[in-house]
Amino acid sequence: MQYDIKNIKLSGEGKRRIEWAERDMPVLRQVRARFEKEKPFKGRTLAACLHVTAETANLMRTLKAGGANVILCASNPLSTQDDVAASLVKDFKIPTFAKKGESRETFFKHLKCVIAQKPHITMDDGADLASTIHKEHKELLPKIIGGTEETTTGVIRLRSMARDGALKMPIVAVNDARTKNLFDNRYGTGQSTLDGIIRATDMLIAGKTVVIAGYGWCGKGMATRARGMGASVIVTEVDAVKALEAGMEGFRIMPMAEAAKEGDLFCTVTGDINVLRKEHFLAMKDGAVVCNSGHFDVEINIGDLKSISKGKPREVRKFVQEYDVNGKRIYLLAEGRLVNLAAAEGHPASVMDMSFATQALACEWLVLSSVEGMAFAPGVYEVPTEIEELIAKTKLSAMGMAIDVLTPEQKKYLASWEEGT
Repeated sequence: MQYDIKNIKLSGEGKRRIEWAERDMPVLRQVRARFEKEKPFKGRTLAACLHVTAETANLMRTLKAGGANVILCASNPLSTQDDVAASLVKDFKIPTFAKKGESRETFFKHLKCVIAQKPHITMDDGADLASTIHKEHKELLPKIIGGTEETTTGVIRLRSMARDGALKMPIVAVNDARTKNLFDNRYGTGQSTLDGIIRATDMLIAGKTVVIAGYGWCGKGMATRARGMGASVIVTEVDAVKALEAGMEGFRIMPMAEAAKEGDLFCTVTGDINVLRKEHFLAMKDGAVVCNSGHFDVEINIGDLKSISKGKPREVRKFVQEYDVNGKRIYLLAEGRLVNLAAAEGHPASVMDMSFATQALACEWLVLSSVEGMAFAPGVYEVPTEIEELIAKTKLSAMGMAIDVLTPEQKKYLASWEEGT
């Protein structure tokens, strides 16, 4: 078995973390139990480019239990948990190519190792796997059944490919599923981003002015939790409706040019490029902390920050670099990469339970459809409602909660246009 990890001797701690996460993933456990019996992926190779965390390890175990030949690489150079990677290799015999802090060159080398296995199914965080296959390995596309994408950034890229006629395989937009973005993006990102910031800086959030760029589900989650910890929250947006929503939630709304003068802590969650740039850094006050929780390290223009800084940045804490800008100190966290995964452990297992169950069932849907002669045309597809409802009901049951059921009379009323006032 081929693999490339930091240290196989870390596997003991990694296995303990994987097992701890599994306890809080009851929906995925149920999926795995069924997969072990039915083997929906038997004879299929599944290539995954994901954050290598304890939660991801349990997804890989689930797919392998379903008969898949699973191979995994990291989707971000700083998000890998090296002990988990070691355990995946040693304890679960899953080829893994991931090292925390790996170079860009190593990142793409690992990606190519995964692609070399000629996958039938792809699984992406950020669409690097799918886009690289399209750019450099088009010969593999005819045998690919389809793939999944779990990030906002990745779905944006894939929809752009589809609009340009460049997408040659079906992709399920797991990120757009309600059982993903309503929970993972909002509650997961909201909590884990602040967790990463606090671990990196030991900052007291109460009393700080926190500027959040972007009010999608991730921004909503972070804004709510920052306010709950006592921060004064400013939201910057380019979407008038989202800005209006944030304003009616009680957050201050203003352009970044104005917010830059007030913020103590800045976090980008937009999925776009150069959200924080030269003019913003120049306007920031001494001691400002800047970080990103979007998938790629493009939201903060680090080149701009370096160009206006005196000398080289100084590492003052792990994952904290100090830049001298005209005598003012600006602190960049986690090199502008995902702060929640680089400086902390990412989302809690409980919320990833739903996201990864959605991933697993979306892959099964693609495979079963192809087997039944209903293979999808190239494009970006939504997760079927039936899968979403199954996951939501299973999660409710696991949490000891129950809901009402419509009576026949109620169903008839909702289906009729004849009854009313």
